[in-house]
Amino acid sequence: MATLEIRDLHVSVEAENGPREILKGVDLTVKQGETHAIMGPNGSGKSTLAYSIAGHPKYTITRGTVTLDGEDVLEMTVDERARAGMFLAMQYPVEVPGVSVSNFLRTSATAIRGEAPKLRTWVKEVKSAMETLQMDPAFAERNVNEGFSGGEKKRHEILQLGLLKPKIAILDETDSGLDVDALRVVSEGVNRYAEETHGGILVITHYTRILKYIEPDFVHVFANGRIVESGGRELADQLESEGYVKYGAGAEVAS
Repeated sequence: MATLEIRDLHVSVEAENGPREILKGVDLTVKQGETHAIMGPNGSGKSTLAYSIAGHPKYTITRGTVTLDGEDVLEMTVDERARAGMFLAMQYPVEVPGVSVSNFLRTSATAIRGEAPKLRTWVKEVKSAMETLQMDPAFAERNVNEGFSGGEKKRHEILQLGLLKPKIAILDETDSGLDVDALRVVSEGVNRYAEETHGGILVITHYTRILKYIEPDFVHVFANGRIVESGGRELADQLESEGYVKYGAGAEVAS
């Protein structure tokens, strides 16, 4: 069973007046088969956590450890982290002009699996995955995220999740910008991944509405760069009614 362990993680970014500490000692363990939700107001450091784990060069780890099955994640390159079984669904997926979705997906699967999937099997696999996400087959020939709507970008992220089948999936505000129908479809894709692979999931959000579709085993409140409280689903319900005021943040939780 794969385990992602984060211990005393401190992360800084360069600012006008020098390095600014964003994460101030994060401790978290996510195991395969578990779904964790990290909730907190904007600016609390939730996305910084996601991108730091994934290896974004903007963020500097100043202290702490991140391991996957005992292996030092922070010593891995970004592609090594992906091959080790980590996946990040980005809040703002980037455009990749000149690269079709079909080529991108097959190249990614080849890198993760260590060999190119057999074409006939792969075409069926992609077609089936796209159908479950209610995506037009013509979508596969478009350039990655180029001209995509917000909903299309998020469905593409979950399409990757379903095809690459990582051990641990980090979903950074995947619910942002989605209408109710798209949120349901995307959430069903995440739940399908969990059922088929028993993957570990870390859902980062400041809304409770996605948790009505993706049932968390654990809920963590993130404020001022660290986890300040943990609990079960009932904690998310409490946040929906009370907001983040008692954690020193004025933001309310939108349902």
